[in-house]
Parts: sequence; C-alpha cells; structure tokens
Amino acid sequence: MGQLWVTATKRCDKAVRIREKYMASKAEKIVAGLGGIENIEEVEGCITRLRTEVVDPSKVDEAALKAAGAHGVVKMGTAIQVVIGTDADPIAADIEDMM
Repeated sequence: MGQLWVTATKRCDKAVRIREKYMASKAEKIVAGLGGIENIEEVEGCITRLRTEVVDPSKVDEAALKAAGAHGVVKMGTAIQVVIGTDADPIAADIEDMM
C-alpha cells in the first residue's frame, strides 16, 4: 500500500505541475491578446470571466483571445471582459504576478 500511495502522489504532483504550466501559458497568451502587460491597468477574476481595464482598447485582439481559449470577449470602452470559464481566478492571479 505504501508504494501505491507514493506512485499516486507522484502522479498527482506531475498533474499539478502540468496544469500550472498550462495556466501560465494561457495567461501569457491572454496578456498578448489584451495588447501586452503595459496595456493592462487592472485585472480581476470573476467566476468565469476576466474583468480587465486596459489603456488602449484598440490594442485588444479578439481573435488572439479566442485562440487562447476565450469563449467570448465583451468590450465596453476600456473595460474588457474575457469569458474563459472556471479558470478565470487562477489566470487572473497569474496575470497579476506578471504586472
């Protein structure tokens, strides 16, 4: 039983590392779609959306955001909502770490 537990723990740790790498990669792609880190003034995760405030909304690339996994993009002036699903909070945290 001890060896089985060790094997299961290693698999779980590996899955966590893979997920963290995936999330960081997704966050980087979303930052690029929002016009780069210098274009983002504020970011907040809200259940299934990233709520952001950008400097220049013309730099936001909806196609790039959708290619990064966004299900939709809502623009209201400098307020941009990126619909990404339940990963919104961890991705927001990753983006905040980049800022």
